[in-house]
Amino acid sequence: MDIVIETLMAVLGLKALAMLVLGVVIGMVVGALPGLSATMGVALALPFTYGLDPMAALGLLAGIHNGASQGGAIPAILLRIPGTPGSVVTSWDGYPLAQRGDAGAAIQLAAVSSAVGGMIGATTLAVLGPSLAAVTLSFGPPEMFGIAIFGLVCVSVLIGPNLLKGLLSALLGLLLASVGFDDVTGYERFSFGIPQLAPGISELAVMIGLFSLPPAWEIARSAEVGAQLDTVRIVLRKGVWTVRQVWRSWLRASGIGVGLGILPGSSVGAFLAYATERAASKHPETFGKGAVEGLAAAESVNNADNAAAMIPALTLGIPGSAIAAMMLGALVIQGLQPGPQLFQTAPTVVYGYALQMFLGSALLVVLGGVVASRAYAQVLRLPQTMILFMVVAMTAIGAFASANEMFPVHVAFAFGLLGVLLRRLGFPIVPIIIGLVLGKQIEFNLQVSLMMGDGSLLILLQRPVSAAILLAALALTLFLVATRLRRARRAMTGR
Repeated sequence: MDIVIETLMAVLGLKALAMLVLGVVIGMVVGALPGLSATMGVALALPFTYGLDPMAALGLLAGIHNGASQGGAIPAILLRIPGTPGSVVTSWDGYPLAQRGDAGAAIQLAAVSSAVGGMIGATTLAVLGPSLAAVTLSFGPPEMFGIAIFGLVCVSVLIGPNLLKGLLSALLGLLLASVGFDDVTGYERFSFGIPQLAPGISELAVMIGLFSLPPAWEIARSAEVGAQLDTVRIVLRKGVWTVRQVWRSWLRASGIGVGLGILPGSSVGAFLAYATERAASKHPETFGKGAVEGLAAAESVNNADNAAAMIPALTLGIPGSAIAAMMLGALVIQGLQPGPQLFQTAPTVVYGYALQMFLGSALLVVLGGVVASRAYAQVLRLPQTMILFMVVAMTAIGAFASANEMFPVHVAFAFGLLGVLLRRLGFPIVPIIIGLVLGKQIEFNLQVSLMMGDGSLLILLQRPVSAAILLAALALTLFLVATRLRRARRAMTGR
């Protein structure tokens, strides 16, 4: 009981609470600007924590983390420009909702979904942190390879009507991920003597280009003036009945976010949650066209894994993400040593941080659902020709901000043109991004697994967990192939 009282007093103190609110506001602004990620926001704020006490310092960083994760949904919904990598999935259904006049409702739903996922993740950190962290000790490179492959296969075969084109898009993403230095051998590949390609192709530049410029091209082709949409008035009207429709999506997606968030380096949560919702839906054909379940799942999982990624960081000293690594740095700055002993030496800090993540998520309902939905939804009142110039300008600014040089801008526009071509040919864009994001992880874990197995791939099947995950991916692919062949046969025979 004493620990509970001490934690509440530390977190609800004026300074710590003010830093938390400030962090959420800063994070939403950072997340809403393409090119400025949550990782960048936390990194920029880290030096300012030197003069703060532990709770105020962690509150500022926790607020930025939560705020940026939700803020990325704003440009994703309004302009189909992902403000953060996780908001790529948000744009799939968020943007179609905005296009049909539900921008305010979509932003509000995204904020509430983020809050629900964040609160579930924070509760898990406080209640099950130590026991869940111990599970990750049994996951080695073979298991991490299997998880990455499973996530890639799920998205490739479930997104889009054409199974073959989905797999080919995923292979293109894997090929793009192979550009640059090999993380194991250090060998430079496919950079063609271009110094900027040595570290690899900028994931953010590719995402911005593929997801923002093709819609801009469509706007330029139509050159229609946008309708004057009353996007504010519909917020309250549509915000009620969707809760009954998406609460199961919240729970499923948050569970996936927590489960994958504790795995260091795992980044398939948003894509896997979306694929799960699409598979569970009675109307999967609505996904990608404005399905509220898809939007709710995408935002819930994004914030659920924020706190979950801190479980191995706080209990084992193993960061589950780049932001978790910086959080460990913030603890060290405060004179605290992350690890199992942290729960005994500084329980107020650990449980206080979990409570800050919970409160920061709750603030998203007000700051993201009410304020942002009413302010940012007005963007759709602008003529489409003006939105076109905004999209192109934000694409260039976001790509430039990712590395403070022009090369990512060139990459973004090059992949924007590629995206236009691929869309016309019927190839899905999403598997390309998944392949690019997971490519390094797949390659690294495969190479290390081969070293563990003396060059034999049997190591992947000799470990029960990795074997089960890979067999599940194969079974899913075969099932869908058989299902689509059966449908094609029925269509030909007319039965």
